[in-house]
Amino acid sequence: MTYFFFRRTASVWPYIAALALVAGSGNALSQNVQEPVPEQSEPVTGSDPYEDWNRKVYGFNETIDNWFLRPIASGYRTVMPAFADRAVTNFFNNLTEVRNFANSLFQLKGESAVVAAGRFTYNTVFGLGGLFDVATAFDLPERPEDFGQTLGYWGADSGPYLMLPFLGPSNPRDLTGLGTDMLVLPSAWDYAETPELYYARALQIVDKRADLIPAESFISGDGYTFVRNAYLQRREFLINDGKTTSDPFAEDDDDLMLEGF
Repeated sequence: MTYFFFRRTASVWPYIAALALVAGSGNALSQNVQEPVPEQSEPVTGSDPYEDWNRKVYGFNETIDNWFLRPIASGYRTVMPAFADRAVTNFFNNLTEVRNFANSLFQLKGESAVVAAGRFTYNTVFGLGGLFDVATAFDLPERPEDFGQTLGYWGADSGPYLMLPFLGPSNPRDLTGLGTDMLVLPSAWDYAETPELYYARALQIVDKRADLIPAESFISGDGYTFVRNAYLQRREFLINDGKTTSDPFAEDDDDLMLEGF
């Protein structure tokens, strides 16, 4: 049970999941696509029939983050030199290229598969095991792909929006994809020994949370609504390779903006 928990930590905690999606918009631009301006005519596929329950879970996750994870992450940012922090981030990002490669093949994206394989090779060999992101300097920016995106690529419906304890924003399709990525696809983590695996996963969580502290300034108005909308828009952006339609909850955003005046 403990091993299963640590294998799923790539998307734990509400702010890690939500802020990564917001901050990740910049990464999407590196995939030779432009960030679109949402239109209001055709809504993104998504619904929130369990909003009352989801808000309770969001509050629980936020409490855990405020009292436990964020203070640790803040201390990490204080004591960790910038170059070392960047190296840790690069190392863990490099491990995800195995997932990117496999899901690119599942989606018949040959070019993305070649990019993922090239990034892993360059960063592992020339980047000292992934501590340096030399692949980006070689014009091979990351193209994130996961099994949730693969299911969406082949037409699987996302289902209702879900806020999960510890795991943050999700939906049935992405939750299925997460389980598949972590339990079925090969991973460099499989070669790690316990307890070293747990130490590494703990470091990954803290490093990710620390890197996203500056992105907290993006959150405004009702935090739950912001997280939900950011998640839905970002996932649509990734699944459609940079092509989005609109925000299904845009009216909520308009109401929040009006409340600010």
